[in-house]
Amino acid sequence: MTYNFIPVNLDRIVQTHTYTAIVLKSNDKRFAIFCEASVGRFLQMHLGALERVRPQSPDLLSMVLNSCDITLKQVLINDLQDTTFYARLFLETQIPFPHGGKKPELHEKHLLLPHIIELDARPSDCIIQAFLHNAPIFCTKEVVSKAVPFVE
Repeated sequence: MTYNFIPVNLDRIVQTHTYTAIVLKSNDKRFAIFCEASVGRFLQMHLGALERVRPQSPDLLSMVLNSCDITLKQVLINDLQDTTFYARLFLETQIPFPHGGKKPELHEKHLLLPHIIELDARPSDCIIQAFLHNAPIFCTKEVVSKAVPFVE
């Protein structure tokens, strides 16, 4: 099976009092993902490097990932049904290599293997985490072709 993932970048954030449009851009198309106004405010604070008095919900997940030595490898916006986008977070952690069922001795080095975790999440949450962790954002070719173009 061949996967056709297209890299996308943040083109702009359109903010109103009631919603946020996160406009993403591929090489040949711009499209918007609509979400709560709080998402736009958080992204604008992050992009503007504004200091936050207290951590917000996206900060909490970011701190958990960092504390557990988990890396956000990429975000994939993988489906579009009607006007609802779906996305996946791809996380990488290290797990100990099994030593034949026996507990390794203290002097033995632990061999660690990379382990990928794939989680279903809202695209807005995924995009925020991508920015917090400097991770790439991809869309499937099908999503880009089905998305309604953003027109100013």
